[in-house]
Amino acid sequence: MFQDSSRCIVIVGAQWGDEGKGKITDVLAEQATLVARYQGGANAGHTVLVDGEEFILHLIPSGAIVPLVKCVLGNGVVIDPWTLLDEIDGLEGRGIAIAERLTVSRRAHLVLPYHRLLDGARESLRGDAKIGTTKRGIGPAYRDKVERTGVRVCELEDLSDCAGLVKEACVAANELLEAWDLDDRADSEAVMAELEMITPRILALAGDSGATLLEELRGDGRVLLEGAQGSLLDVDHGTYPFVTSSNTTAGAAAAGVGIGPTLIDGVLGIVKAYTTRVGNGPLPTELDGHEADRLRKLGAEFGATTGRPRRPGWYDGAVVRHSAAVNGLTALAVTKLDVLDTFDEIRLGVGYTLDGVPLATFPDRAADLAKVEPNFESAPGWGSNTGNARTWEDLPGAARSYLERLESNAGVPIRFVSVGSARDQIVRVPIPRGV
Repeated sequence: MFQDSSRCIVIVGAQWGDEGKGKITDVLAEQATLVARYQGGANAGHTVLVDGEEFILHLIPSGAIVPLVKCVLGNGVVIDPWTLLDEIDGLEGRGIAIAERLTVSRRAHLVLPYHRLLDGARESLRGDAKIGTTKRGIGPAYRDKVERTGVRVCELEDLSDCAGLVKEACVAANELLEAWDLDDRADSEAVMAELEMITPRILALAGDSGATLLEELRGDGRVLLEGAQGSLLDVDHGTYPFVTSSNTTAGAAAAGVGIGPTLIDGVLGIVKAYTTRVGNGPLPTELDGHEADRLRKLGAEFGATTGRPRRPGWYDGAVVRHSAAVNGLTALAVTKLDVLDTFDEIRLGVGYTLDGVPLATFPDRAADLAKVEPNFESAPGWGSNTGNARTWEDLPGAARSYLERLESNAGVPIRFVSVGSARDQIVRVPIPRGV
């Protein structure tokens, strides 16, 4: 993906998340000098498999497993400091020295115990209208950020001022809990006692994410900007309200780390060879019954953070075209092609019809998306193992044809194809290619 002139690449999920961003970031990190997360929180779960050893990362960028690569958590990330320290300790305990090469933005907001309390309470009160939040406090933390009542990493430098912010936040949280007729209450003194214990370790990581990236780019560095959730979970461009609480799309990358957008050279969209989503909300190409169970089992489709079974469906070209438009995708990486190896027939969603009318654009309303009829094309399966493929020519002809159909439907060239979970199970697609 890095060309001679490419110095800064955004990696973004182009579906509902769980597309395999972690693996692709890990692969490209071998060519990078710095990887930065630009949004989301510990509700993300990026899985990286190296030499048979699995690493699940929730906050730390996926490039962490590559030695010497610098890692940054940008100002757009909301950080649960206890989860972060647990993750650092876990990696260090497995021989991955990360603390010495990790920078946490001083402007990043903290996810605190009262955020988790509010998140769980609010989701429970929704009843059948649940959004599907992970209850990790992400939404309430972003709400406080927008309301200008949040606690940032830099606030830890003056714990007396920080205590005032936490007390006000706990009072507001308890008013909500009381209004909801719930017994739980936030305790500001308990929160501060916990914060005081970890503050020295957090401040030792704190820095200016924008300045760190600019220094890297002004030198000989190559930078990856990694999103946490998929494009269809973007709070503006996703299937609202069944979305996350931040902008997941590439337009948020520059703001989320503190650099200008003109420094970004390309946007790599990650898509599965089929579709999944976790949580509630419409999924037009969703499968059910035996076919759903088969795809879920073959793809090991269970959430890395929650363990929840993912909802599988056929590839949805309308979703990826929407993602290509709102992200300005310059290339695609297709993951989990190998999961389809044993299917005799593969279906491909190419568009939608709503109330008998073909749709030219992606629906704005989730209620409309829930009613659309997907338009499918069928493709023959290839009936052979793709896990050993390392070049475009190694792939079966029917698999290449399927990928070319995905490419033409999206209007974006495919640069990578993942054919297994291991780091080396990757096909780098040349452009142009002789096919």
